[in-house]
Amino acid sequence: MSSLPSKTYDACTPTSVAFLGLGVMGYPMAGHLAGAGHRVTVYNRTQAKSQAWCAEFGDRVSTLGPHRHAATPREAAQGADIVFCCVGNDDDVRSVTLGEDGAFAGMKPGAVFVDHTTASARLARELFALAQQAGLHFVDAPVSGGQAGAQNGMLTVMCGGQAAAFGAAQPVGMAFSRAFTLLGDSGSGQLAKMVNQICIAGLVQGLSEAIAFGQRAGLDMPQVLDVIGKGAAQSWQLDNRGKTMVADRFDFGFAVDWMRKDLGLVLDEAKRNGARLPVTALVDQFYADVQQLGGNRWDTSSLIKRLK
Repeated sequence: MSSLPSKTYDACTPTSVAFLGLGVMGYPMAGHLAGAGHRVTVYNRTQAKSQAWCAEFGDRVSTLGPHRHAATPREAAQGADIVFCCVGNDDDVRSVTLGEDGAFAGMKPGAVFVDHTTASARLARELFALAQQAGLHFVDAPVSGGQAGAQNGMLTVMCGGQAAAFGAAQPVGMAFSRAFTLLGDSGSGQLAKMVNQICIAGLVQGLSEAIAFGQRAGLDMPQVLDVIGKGAAQSWQLDNRGKTMVADRFDFGFAVDWMRKDLGLVLDEAKRNGARLPVTALVDQFYADVQQLGGNRWDTSSLIKRLK
């Protein structure tokens, strides 16, 4: 029995795909691809996770054949029209794309590699060029929506690359997405994700200060959040994290360690393009304080812990 909630999938021609990386995001994303009727070959560094995925989703047989797991990225990519990837960082992406056992070595000419990892724009451009040299296509496509978005098949995907490659990937990727949008040339998806993380950093810090202030003032903060959530202060963070912040609950969601990795990418890119990010740099250091408190795996809304 699948652990995924039910979802109505858009009609799409069944396609042979591979999925590299079965973490908290990749595992359900690959599951939605199987649910939409695509033939999926999965790869994970820890093979037990690949085997568990096949045990859970193997009964959703595509008209193109059964789902399976592979021992290497190269093996997983063989015969796939589209190779999706969601791993940890730049080095992880290189490890599954390049080298003798990398996906690029196994992909057929004209196949598309879609990287959902939040990584650097520089890496996206590098792999785009290498893919072109090999007769392949590369789309950088980081996602927003977190673990819940992946589980529910409702991610927002920000893409950079060529229109033809995007056009091949978009209808298939809608299996796990609510929006799958091309924003420009190679690297544009990663840059858009950086914009996303800049917004979130400032919003969560503002919400933390507001809740801490209201608590010090003796207000009924759940009631206050209900009221201001109907006005100009409304945001996804307020709606989905406000009351859990009041309740001092952080054992879920997007981990502080991941956010610091993402903000590191943002600040590195800002050094290159000259953007001034004083608030983002400050919030990055506040997240370092949360790590010092032992909150490496707490949700990003744990910024409020610094203020209590």
